[in-house]
Amino acid sequence: MSKKESPDISISEQSEVFSLAVDGMGGDGAPDVVVAGLAIAADRHPGMRVLLTGDEAKLRPLLAKHPKAESICTIWHTDEAVPMDMKPTAALRVRKSSMRLGMDAVASGRARGVVSAGNSGAMLALAKIVVKTMPGISRPAMAAISPTIKGDVVMLDLGANVACDWRNLVEFAVMGEAFAKAVLGLPAPRIGLLNIGSEELKGDEKLRIASEVLRESPLASQFHGFIEGHDITAGTTDVVVTDGFTGNVALKTGEGVLKMATSLLRQVFSRGIIAKIGYLLVRPGLERMKEWLDPRRYNGAVFVGLNGVVVKSHGGTDAEGFAAAVDVAMDMVTHGFNDGIRERLTHMGALLSHQQASMEREPAVTAS
Repeated sequence: MSKKESPDISISEQSEVFSLAVDGMGGDGAPDVVVAGLAIAADRHPGMRVLLTGDEAKLRPLLAKHPKAESICTIWHTDEAVPMDMKPTAALRVRKSSMRLGMDAVASGRARGVVSAGNSGAMLALAKIVVKTMPGISRPAMAAISPTIKGDVVMLDLGANVACDWRNLVEFAVMGEAFAKAVLGLPAPRIGLLNIGSEELKGDEKLRIASEVLRESPLASQFHGFIEGHDITAGTTDVVVTDGFTGNVALKTGEGVLKMATSLLRQVFSRGIIAKIGYLLVRPGLERMKEWLDPRRYNGAVFVGLNGVVVKSHGGTDAEGFAAAVDVAMDMVTHGFNDGIRERLTHMGALLSHQQASMEREPAVTAS
């Protein structure tokens, strides 16, 4: 039976530490999709304990329909939520929203991570203000997993930072490596810097400096160097590092190509009886490909570089997709994602400081 937390008692006063806080009211299909997704996740993570934030009057009947979700959830009631179209600045003022309570739980140490399918901009703003950026990290980044010919790849940044400097890119490499270790289970992920060419002289100054720093860092043996757009789907590296502008464009372009390919396949196999017979012959292979490329498998973008695990589910996902986002969060919590980042930053601290000091000593170039 799920338990009820009094809205008048701060969650920091409760004794139980939850695996995750989950925003029960975030997303297009909330709260139904959220609760159904938690029922799926309960099978995959039997020991998980969830602090479910949201309107108890709406959540409790849904939990009664999903006993597995009910068995792992404790409700923290609030009747406030962040609408999908609310501006981030306005969301910051809703002090008792279901999203805010989830962030508060992580900040206070009562939950080790938070998952929400709600407003992306509001979620990033709240994460920065409430959970806060990890010491040693200049800016949080958005990371996610995408399919490749060889397996999966971690990409970051995907839109949190439109403009980046060399230090941001190096930090993204550190965070991406920790992500690939925690979620993909790779002992030594290969890292690539996305560029307009693989040659060492290609790209702008920030890319060249980031490359030089990584080649001298503890990540040197894992650093592949510069990669191009086609290397992303080729699986040339396990981690793709870029600025948020380029990363978001690459992600959306990939999604568009996948939709186009799916549409073209439908057209090909619907043209006449021969094509339909051909479809029947290749259908098992197409079904396997569909399962492999199913976007629900890759649901769960992560805001990395924060003092806690913060996972953003796609707002329009279904129960299976939401469960996948919970899987990502649990992998990160279970495998000490943030500990891996702290360890790397400790080893790289002197190198980063030396490079920063060197940059500051260089005389400014003035226009003649």
